[in-house]
Amino acid sequence: MRIALLGAGHLGKIHLKCIQATSCWDLAGFYELDDANAASAETQYGAKRYHALEDLFREVDAVDIVTPTPTHFNLAAQAMRAGKHVFIEKPVTQTVEESKKLLQLAEKQGVKVQVGHVERFNPAFTALHGMTLNPMFIEGHRLSVFQPRGTDVSVILDLMIHDLDLILHLIKSTVTKVSASGVAVLSHTPDIANARIEFANGAVANLTASRISLKQMRKMRIFQPDHYLSLDFLEKNAQIVRLFEQDAADLPPQDQLMEFETNLGKKWLQLQMPETAPVNAIQRELETFHDAIQQNIDPVVTLKDGAEALKLAHRILKEIAVGQDQYLRKGLMV
Repeated sequence: MRIALLGAGHLGKIHLKCIQATSCWDLAGFYELDDANAASAETQYGAKRYHALEDLFREVDAVDIVTPTPTHFNLAAQAMRAGKHVFIEKPVTQTVEESKKLLQLAEKQGVKVQVGHVERFNPAFTALHGMTLNPMFIEGHRLSVFQPRGTDVSVILDLMIHDLDLILHLIKSTVTKVSASGVAVLSHTPDIANARIEFANGAVANLTASRISLKQMRKMRIFQPDHYLSLDFLEKNAQIVRLFEQDAADLPPQDQLMEFETNLGKKWLQLQMPETAPVNAIQRELETFHDAIQQNIDPVVTLKDGAEALKLAHRILKEIAVGQDQYLRKGLMV
């Protein structure tokens, strides 16, 4: 199948390279408004630049949208109306209303849409496949040094949204309460934020995201009855700690266990570090997008998934805005 790339900036060039590395996609060309970015893509990858979307759409089965977030809706809508399948980087759109319109349009046009929540393809996360997961508490830290690119949206839409997608995928329950705070330090939107998200089944997620840190960190810890899971998305590894009762029917061999005393009696502890194969997560998500089209199945990360993560992100932004307003009001009263 033939695909077009929309956007040849920093991330767009990574997508371009990954498309060319796949055996399933044939790159027809790319669309990019910035002449310098376009020239760089032509020189580095020998890709053909198109100046008109209509001309490019006529050549392809699908499009890969890797442009600034405010442009996502219009580009995706144009592609869908042209009958093209769409891969669209996160966040799916700038507003919740835009995501709703895309959901309606995708259903009407009968096209496949996958959202680029790439951490679903990280070996640290895929190491959990096949496990019975019932998280009751999740803690996530996603920290990054400041980069001017990406500041067209807040840190919630830029970084935290990765973890929002993951917790909504892991916790099969309705969000009942959101508490959040955040501060704009180097841009006009929050650069550091914390959110506590509560679910109807009693589960809680506590997430922190920062783009003004002195170090990089992308970690998540997952707690459920008799299990503790630690994921490192940067190192691409996972650790799984499991507790067993002495008389458990599924007790592993003794050489895999450590004896552990608790106030509820003796238990056995097993530490597992699943093997994780090196995977290019972006290339893998583009390959599964192709598979979804070819096999007529739902993409791994659906448009609805992207819309739900965006909806929760905006709920967090609203809570931050309310908190800031209350803080200002108290300051004026002093």
